[in-house]
Amino acid sequence: MLNIGQAAAATGVSAKMIRHYESVNLLPAAQRTDAGYRQYGPADVQTLRFIRHARDLGFSIAEIARLVGLWHDRSRSSREVKALAEAHIAALDEKLRELGAMKAALEHLVHGCHGDERPDCPIIESLAQAGPVVAPSDGRGLVCGACEATPADTTDGAKAAGTRATPARRTRRLPSSA
Repeated sequence: MLNIGQAAAATGVSAKMIRHYESVNLLPAAQRTDAGYRQYGPADVQTLRFIRHARDLGFSIAEIARLVGLWHDRSRSSREVKALAEAHIAALDEKLRELGAMKAALEHLVHGCHGDERPDCPIIESLAQAGPVVAPSDGRGLVCGACEATPADTTDGAKAAGTRATPARRTRRLPSSA
């Protein structure tokens, strides 16, 4: 049997996270010594390693709970495990698309900034005026209210498509990079 510090060292999961995983029922409540210290056996250590590997792949706590349940269910269908993993891949792809769109918008702003002694800066202006720059899930790119052009405008002179008017200002949708 291992105490919480030893279990943490053996699994790469901090003692704080071990306690958290117990509190959200990813890990069964630990056995306790007469003095009240947690004790972990080989099955607990194996479960903690499973959880750590799933977290390393970016699965949420809810997804990990489902995966742990499937792992312990020897009559499980691999179809359900694969579907869960495929859904996670799709979520990762969406996050990558959003990150790429954010990167493209920021690259555009950096390209428009002279980076010299002048105080005017499109990066600061965009942050001050536009409100949140968000990547909508409809695939149309970032909404950036302070931008006057898209990344394509700065590289090949093409004009941005997909402008829309708002009561406060005109905004352009920057194309996603993915």
